[in-house]
Order: sequence, then structure tokens, then C-alpha cells
Amino acid sequence: MSVIAAVAVWAGLALLAYTFVGYPLCLWWLSRTRAKPVAGQDWTPSLSVCIAAHNPGSLLERKIAMLRGLDYPQDKLQIIVVSDGSTDGSAARLQAMQDERLQALVNYERRGKSACLRDAIHAATGEVLIFNDIRQRLAADALRKLTAALASDELQAVSGLLRFETSAEAGAAADAYWRYESAIRTMEAQTGSVVGVSGALYAVRRAHMPLPPAGIVLDDLWVPLKIAEQGGRIGLESAAVVWDQPSSSAVESGRKRRTLAGNWQLLALWPGLLLPWRNRLWWRYVSHKLLRLLTPWMLLSIGVGSVYLAVDNRFYQILVILQLLAYAGALTGSAAPSLRRLFPIRILSAFFDMNLYAVLGTFDFLRQRKPHLWQTTAAVDTNVVSR
Repeated sequence: MSVIAAVAVWAGLALLAYTFVGYPLCLWWLSRTRAKPVAGQDWTPSLSVCIAAHNPGSLLERKIAMLRGLDYPQDKLQIIVVSDGSTDGSAARLQAMQDERLQALVNYERRGKSACLRDAIHAATGEVLIFNDIRQRLAADALRKLTAALASDELQAVSGLLRFETSAEAGAAADAYWRYESAIRTMEAQTGSVVGVSGALYAVRRAHMPLPPAGIVLDDLWVPLKIAEQGGRIGLESAAVVWDQPSSSAVESGRKRRTLAGNWQLLALWPGLLLPWRNRLWWRYVSHKLLRLLTPWMLLSIGVGSVYLAVDNRFYQILVILQLLAYAGALTGSAAPSLRRLFPIRILSAFFDMNLYAVLGTFDFLRQRKPHLWQTTAAVDTNVVSR
């Protein structure tokens, strides 16, 4: 039994270290020795901005005004907004605003984001499709930066970079997570392809756009993996910034649970992702996505094994104490959000939250909920669509 416990501890520690330190270090080494830079150049193709929304409230008018104010030729910009079973009057307002640059598509019953995006893709006429959520604000030159990255035809899709407008207590953990995540995605792009794009903002050449299945949660993961399967490369343009505001913990919990349940949904629909000869991004997918889903079970393996071995072994006693201190720090950040400004608390809280959502998202998937249907939630002082 002691041998099994020791294997559980050390296997868990090794996988944990590889997932959060080893994989980023491998990418860092590749970025220094085998970088594959992409030269951007000015290019202003016709664009179709595709947005799906359910009960967007006042964000609808704000989003359309923002898109019309971006630094991009307006005669080359088509805006397609799909209202997904909205009950707040936004569908009628959207149709009233419709003109030659704005196309409104109205679903009177909720069908989910991916079904709406399928409708938008069919209606799109632009050379490049831009996917953007209703909630976030784009930098003025974001569209120009995305098209410049696609100009050379080396990339078939490119992701924008998500940033937070504030790092207040409520968003400190999310900000810490996104800084780490953005660094990994940047290195993935420098060395080949990113595994997933930011659902808040990404662009795809229309000729290479796969049609996402209706009901899928993670179009921002399914699309790049499909493009890679076809031999394409997916990049990240860090200058194409999309701004978001941190959500409350309740809103963030629902959004993350939905996303992590979506990872299991994707794997169930596409088991070939586990096969290196079927998935061109297999190493990156397993290292960046799959092992993170399994991290709570690594932690459980380490915890149970070290407690069993700690009875008569000082090393494992110290390991148990270190784990308890880490969990105490994370729970302190949850109980007192103002303490998340402290770096150790911020990191521990972000890590704890991420793994709690992974567990809850797994149970959500096993309960066979319908995560592709949004829940309207509140962020800051505005009703927005959970993503």
C-alpha cells in the first residue's frame, strides 16, 4: 500500500509540475530556438463581424456604436447580430436599427451560441469573419491588427488578446490567471499554432472557416483545432486588444463551469483529439487543455497519498503541511477578496478557483445539462450574456 501511495504522490507531483511549469518552459525554449515569426502587412479586406446575443440590454446599441466607430473602412464592414430568443425587446430594437451595414437575424426560441454563429456564417459576405462577444470593448485598431496578421496567408485564423480594464479585488485572481494564460498562448503562437483562440475576439479567413456543430459550447476551441486538422496555422495578435471587466465571483463561476464542461463535451464529440496521429496539435492540446482538466485529480492523488505516508515519514508530513498552508491561503482569498491584492494570495486563489470550477464543470457535464444555452447574468452594473 505504501508503494501505491508513493506512486500516487510522485506521479501527481510530476504531472502537476509539467502542466504548469514544464510545458511553459518547453514553449519558452522552442520560442528561443525554433520560432516561426509571421510578418504582418497592411490589408483591408471586407469583414463580417458575427455576434450572437441573448437579452443583451443596453449593450446592444453600445456594441454597434462601438463597431461603427472603429478604425476600419466602414464600407468594408458588415455587422451581423443574431438575437437568440431574447425577451428584453432587443430583437425589435435590432431590426429597427438594421441598414445596409447591419444585418439582424432573430431567433424567437433559444438555440445556443453555436447555432447562432452558424446562421451568421451563412449570412456573411466578408473575406474575413470576425467573431466577437457582445460584452467586450475592442481597441480602435483591433480589426486592422487582425487583418494585418492574416495578410500573408501564413495564418488561416488569428486570435485577439483579452485584457482586463481593472485589477480591483474582484478581478485580481482572474487578472493573474489571464496574464499566465496569455504568456502561454503567445509562446504557442510564436512556435506554431495556439490551441484555442479567445472567444471574445478572433478572425478566420472565410475560405478556411469550418462550420461549428450546433450545440457545441467551445467554438473558440473547436474552430482552431479543425483548422489545424486541415493543415492550417492559428496565430495570436497581441496588438489586437479586446477589453473586458472582471465579473463577480458568482458570474465567473458560472462562466468557467460552462467552459470546463464544454471541454469534456468537445472530447466526447471528438475522441480523436486523444490520438497523436489524428490531432496535429496533440502535444499542445494534451499539455494545455486536457491535463488542466485532470489537475484536481492530481491534487487529490497527492493529498491522499501524502496523508497516508505522513504517519511515519517526516518528508510527507512537511508536504501535508505545505498543502494545508496553500489551501488556507486560497480560502483566505475567497473569504477576504481585498487580500487578493497580495501576490501569493492572488496566485493561490486563482489556482484554487480554477480547479474548483474544473470539478464542478465535470459534474455539470456528467449531469448532461445544456451548457450551450446561456444564462443571463450581471457584470459590474450591466446585464450581460454569460460566456
